[in-house]
Amino acid sequence: MARAGRRIAVAVGAMVLVFVAGFVAFANGVASSTPAAVERADGIVVLTGGAHRLPEAARLLADGRGGRLLISGANRITSRDDLQRKSGISWEMFDCCVDIGYEAQDTPGNADETMHWAADQQFSKLIIVTSSYHMPRSLTELGRVMPNVKLVPYPVVTQGFRKERWWRDFGTARILLSEYVKFLPSAARLGVARFLRSLDGSAFADPATHGADL
Repeated sequence: MARAGRRIAVAVGAMVLVFVAGFVAFANGVASSTPAAVERADGIVVLTGGAHRLPEAARLLADGRGGRLLISGANRITSRDDLQRKSGISWEMFDCCVDIGYEAQDTPGNADETMHWAADQQFSKLIIVTSSYHMPRSLTELGRVMPNVKLVPYPVVTQGFRKERWWRDFGTARILLSEYVKFLPSAARLGVARFLRSLDGSAFADPATHGADL
């Protein structure tokens, strides 16, 4: 019994170490992420939830980095007028080139909404705009449902996440830990999806590693 107890303790300890090491790697990756020069894509997708995400995505659209912009997961009570004002771009560009999705309620919902939009538009390369801490999970969910679409990450870095020593700020560390816990099942679902596709012999791209470090 004592030997079995020691084995269990060792196994639990190893799992804790793996979890902690994974979290540190995840947090360091998020803390060091910065927007890079973005290549042109077919379209741009912004996942709502952060104050600076929409203006950044709209700027990419105005700069000609994509032909259309999808605002995914917009609040149902937010009007088109409100979104246009928050975007900072002209009504002319907003009317011609911006689509609004109101169905998504969470990140998997964003992925489904984006998948249908990209299929309707026949897009095969998308710039993804969301907060830096949310980017790893967003790419895994999007990559799971769109394995043949190239995803180009454009992380929006808020002030609290510019710190190199993120562990010194309780609020930042708490958000990173919460996001890491949510990321793990998303990564597992992506792994299962890839495995099932390999069994089917389906051709699929590496969807979540186009310039991103998960």
